This record gives sequence, structure tokens and C-alpha cells, in this order.
Amino acid sequence: MGIILVSIIFMVLGMIVQFRLKSKFTEYAKMPTSSGLSGKEVAEKMLKQNGIYDVQVVSVAGFLSDHYNPLNKTVNLSADVYEGKNVSAAAVAAHECGHAVQHATAYSMLMLRSRLVPAVKISSNLSQWVIIAGLGMFGFGGGNTTVLLIGIILFAVSTLFSVITLPVEFDASARALKWMETANITTNAEHDKAKDALKWAALTYVVAALASVAMLLQYILIYQSRSRD
Repeated sequence: MGIILVSIIFMVLGMIVQFRLKSKFTEYAKMPTSSGLSGKEVAEKMLKQNGIYDVQVVSVAGFLSDHYNPLNKTVNLSADVYEGKNVSAAAVAAHECGHAVQHATAYSMLMLRSRLVPAVKISSNLSQWVIIAGLGMFGFGGGNTTVLLIGIILFAVSTLFSVITLPVEFDASARALKWMETANITTNAEHDKAKDALKWAALTYVVAALASVAMLLQYILIYQSRSRD
């Protein structure tokens, strides 16, 4: 019951944050920036001013599908951000370029997160199934504390990844906001709106990390209880 309750609480919390994020993005997308630059132009300018010339800015499908891909060195912006000349577009474009700057400067937390990616791919695919087998849920296995412990260790890798993601995201936003201010991309009023938009974007990662930590603690408590039986 504890696992179900935690899942429901964070699912609802996640939905609330996602709703607020989309609401804020839509609201600030109606506010043109004084610079008049599109998201693409903001991204290209930030990259250039940070001495980065080997990263491409490209448009991708989807709403809020923006991301930086370190493998092919591309800043991928959704159409609304790529073409938009508003506060939301500027904030998101600059944030994703913040990740490109992190990559170019070998930001320690980003490097650590990147090294965890191979392990996370394995753990995210296997952990839940191993935990289910360890718990003996839905008739899947008879339940075994050793199997459960293996599942918990796998899940802990994903949890660690979620936690490490937080400073990476906060740092990218901080870089974006500082650069937009010094490069005169936004006025003081626009800067506050951009900061608010990025705050809600960051909260989605906070909720995900807290949910993962809470679930990990639940699994550990179950393991300790069964180990004593």
C-alpha cells in the first residue's frame, strides 16, 4: 500500500507541475522579447559568445521537446521555440545552450551523469521486473529477498541519475539567465518571466527525483522488513 500511495502522490504532483509548466510557457510565449530574436537566433548567439562553433541548432517536432544532444552536438528546439520571438522561446533556447556550454567546459556533474548513462539504460529496463520478482507480486516468482536486493540496487542507479540531473539542470538555467541578462536579450521584466518559466521546468526534474528517492526508500523498508522475518 505504501508503494501505491507514494506512486499516486507523485503522479498527481507531477501532473500539477506539468500543467503549470505548460501554462507558464503558453503565457510567456505571448510576450515578445525586446531583442526581437527568435529562439534559433538566441541559441546561435549564445553558442558563439561562449566560443562554441561545432554545435548545430536544429528544429524538432513536438511541444517542449527541446534538448541538447551531446552525441551529435545539436541543440534541438521545438518549432515554437525555434521560430518564437518571445520570452519562453528565449529562455528555453538559452537553457539548452547552457547544456552545450556545460559539455564544452566539461562541467563535472554533466560528465558524471554521462558516465552513468550506460548503467541507467540497463537498470531502468530491468529494475522494476527484478523488484516485482523479488516481491513475488502478481504471481511473478515466489518472492526472494536476494532478488529484491538486486532490484533495489538497480533502481538505486536510476535514482542516483535523477538526483545528479538536478544540479545539471539548475546550472544550465543559471548559465542561461546570466547570459541573457549580460547579452541584453531580455529586459528586467522579461528576465523575471524567463526565470519563472525555467523554475517550473526545473521543478519537473525535482518531482521526478523526489519520487524516485521515495520509492527507493519504500523498497529498502520492505527489504529490511522481509529480511527480519
